[in-house]
Amino acid sequence: MIGQRPVALRDIRGTAAAALYEEITGGPPARRAATLIGVGGSGKSALLADLADAYRSTGVETRLVRSELDLKNLSGFRAVLIDDAHTLPEPAYEHVLRHWNEHDGDLVVAYRPWPVAPGLRRLVSALGEQRPPVVLGPLGPAEILTYAGRSLRGQVQMEEVEKILAATGGMAWLVNRMVGAMRSTGLGADDVLGSVSLQVGHEIEHLDAGLRDLLLASAVGFDLSGDAVPPVLEGPPAEGDAIVSEAVACGLMMHDGTIVPLVRAGLLAVTPAYRVRPLQRALVDTLLAGGHSLNDVARELARTGLRHPHVARALESTADDALAVEPELAAELYEEATAAGADTLATAARRAQSAAQARDLDRAGAIVEELLGHENPPDLVRAVDVGASVWAQRGMLSRGADLYRWAGAERLGASAPLAAVAMLGSGDAEGAERMLAAGARHGSPTSLAVTSALMADGLWESLQGQSTRALWMLVRASDTFSANGAAAPVPELPAIIAALVAVNTGELAVAESVVEDALRGHQGGPAAAPRLQLMRAWVAMLRDRPDDARAALQEADGNLVPRDEMFRTALEVGLARRSDDAAGLVRAWARARASLLHFPVDLFSLLPLGELLMAAARLHEETRLDPHLADAWQLLERLGQPSVWAAPLHWCGVQAAILTGQPASLAPHARGLVTAAATNPYAAALAAAGRAWVRVLSSDVDVTAVERAAEGLSAVGLTWDGARLAGHAAARAPDRADMARLLACARDLHPSAAARQPEDTTTPSGIPVGVVDETGLSAREQEVARLVLAGKTYREIGETIFISPRTAEHHIARIRRRLGVETRGEMLTRLRAMLGE
Repeated sequence: MIGQRPVALRDIRGTAAAALYEEITGGPPARRAATLIGVGGSGKSALLADLADAYRSTGVETRLVRSELDLKNLSGFRAVLIDDAHTLPEPAYEHVLRHWNEHDGDLVVAYRPWPVAPGLRRLVSALGEQRPPVVLGPLGPAEILTYAGRSLRGQVQMEEVEKILAATGGMAWLVNRMVGAMRSTGLGADDVLGSVSLQVGHEIEHLDAGLRDLLLASAVGFDLSGDAVPPVLEGPPAEGDAIVSEAVACGLMMHDGTIVPLVRAGLLAVTPAYRVRPLQRALVDTLLAGGHSLNDVARELARTGLRHPHVARALESTADDALAVEPELAAELYEEATAAGADTLATAARRAQSAAQARDLDRAGAIVEELLGHENPPDLVRAVDVGASVWAQRGMLSRGADLYRWAGAERLGASAPLAAVAMLGSGDAEGAERMLAAGARHGSPTSLAVTSALMADGLWESLQGQSTRALWMLVRASDTFSANGAAAPVPELPAIIAALVAVNTGELAVAESVVEDALRGHQGGPAAAPRLQLMRAWVAMLRDRPDDARAALQEADGNLVPRDEMFRTALEVGLARRSDDAAGLVRAWARARASLLHFPVDLFSLLPLGELLMAAARLHEETRLDPHLADAWQLLERLGQPSVWAAPLHWCGVQAAILTGQPASLAPHARGLVTAAATNPYAAALAAAGRAWVRVLSSDVDVTAVERAAEGLSAVGLTWDGARLAGHAAARAPDRADMARLLACARDLHPSAAARQPEDTTTPSGIPVGVVDETGLSAREQEVARLVLAGKTYREIGETIFISPRTAEHHIARIRRRLGVETRGEMLTRLRAMLGE
């Protein structure tokens, strides 16, 4: 019979059983009595066997009673231990009680909670006057951890303990089976679960018919709560109570009447389907007749192969509830609904949405493509929204716009504003205008519809040069989308569009705030978090907080969609460029160069494109970006050269022209900035800086104008660029006082530059000197030396640390003299040895 196999628990300390063992064996027999109560397999027999061994080891005459025959002639034993006392006949209890009353010695009686005969009740009551019964209940996590650790002879992870507990309910006999299988196979809990459950299932087949029927009904999903009483309990109440009590006493059911999970799995594994299916259908009919939900049983019914329309509908409904907040769970539920007989065409759009939100773009795209191949596909608008979102995440926003055009404004209804976003993002202003008009006609009061309308209107306003109004609308769209808590498919997150407009207008604090709020509000669900983290990193980079940027980049890293992969690569390029990490820049550019092959241009990718343009110019590979830049300028031309979006790219063009030493290519970008400056304060700051750059490049350094331009750049969030302008101007200033003034401006704008040279003083000739250390070089000279080792020219060294090329040359001459070397090769060799490069 199941449950009678003893479990060796002697090594578990801290339990009531262990405490009893320590007390009973702590001295010679002294008329001590104890009772043990526990279900089958709870460890009663194991404990009694341990007690018997302990008594005998000290020479105490001991009788271990396992049947009525063992009760004869107890008078000669100082320790009597009775196992399975519940199986004894009624007269035996009076015999044991007389022995206890008439003889000295110890008596321990172990029994199950059912059946309890009147004589056993009297015996237990009499013995209980000395101490209350010791109850051997289910094992807890700490006890399983100790037992598994001793049995497996090694450290056991708590995760494994939790799996064992979940499968066994803490039933000691099942814990023993699981741990034993793990020990013999060397496998984990998950890996042995199938074999152990199959073994248990075969043992259960030999139970009495009534008990087995109760367990099978419970395994199918019937319960004892009254909602769905198992058919076997529909007879007289006393008979039903006896069957349930027997199941609990055998260690097959928990005390609350729920079947032990491992027993359930084993029973279903060995029972033929023709016996299971009628019970499953009866369960469904019983629940529906009583007006109860199928939600609690539907998943398991579908997993075990039942096809039933009501089960399928219950799973669909549960999946619909989870779709917006738990897409991975929703995907599982839709698959289970399909297994239960749900219409795959009817659920296709929702299944695609759950796959997309779980970042399985290939599966989502395949479902949408198959669905749209049908005539009059159901749930068309959702399918189009999902398809467009998938194309956007793949970096092909224009294909999403094509999908919306195919659907048509009249069929899209409340999704027309999303179509407008996709079309504006890919350069189709006329198509977007038609969609906006259609959206106004089909407006609805839902929060998602309000979000879509605000997002589309805000983007439209940004293209009309109304940056303040646009930002106001987009921030509201982002707030509404986050508050809704839904992970609806959109071509772009409202928080991202709002942050891009804020960055493009110099409102970095607004950009940071809207992204932080979106992250706190879990905007767009788990799949959107990496993109929001990348935007957070970009803003931190612009605000000259590289550590924060790298931390956010680390948070975003992982299985990124193609669109985000390009954004991440551009971020790495930008961080390397701003920290003057030449090696890191080369590595990041190599990755970006490969990604560019998969990178169509859209409005929302202009920010990373501009950063890549400056990196390419620095590495003299700007021609690689010619096709992308041509597409970008064509897109902006189709949208009417919107200054909010065009000005930042013009600024990147100015910087690229400076880096490549091609003043002629600077002119069109300067003109673009000047034109936009009339209506755009951000563009005005860039235009002023552009004019200052042009004059600096021609060695016409107007200190006041440069300072004003550099501070203007800083005011619109381009602090690093402003410091760089001042540093360049200082390198070309003919007057030493002007040079010092501009260097001070650069240091004020870019604190890390100042932090690199706090100890510098100046000789009468103007050459910086400083305190030397054991290398014989000052901190400034070491800084210059590292840049020399990095292969920098005088000009590049000056640009990096805000000194003139001539000053850099003087530093290198002093380094040679200090080292006592004549050639550059000798100097490089010495520097590598000294600086560990």
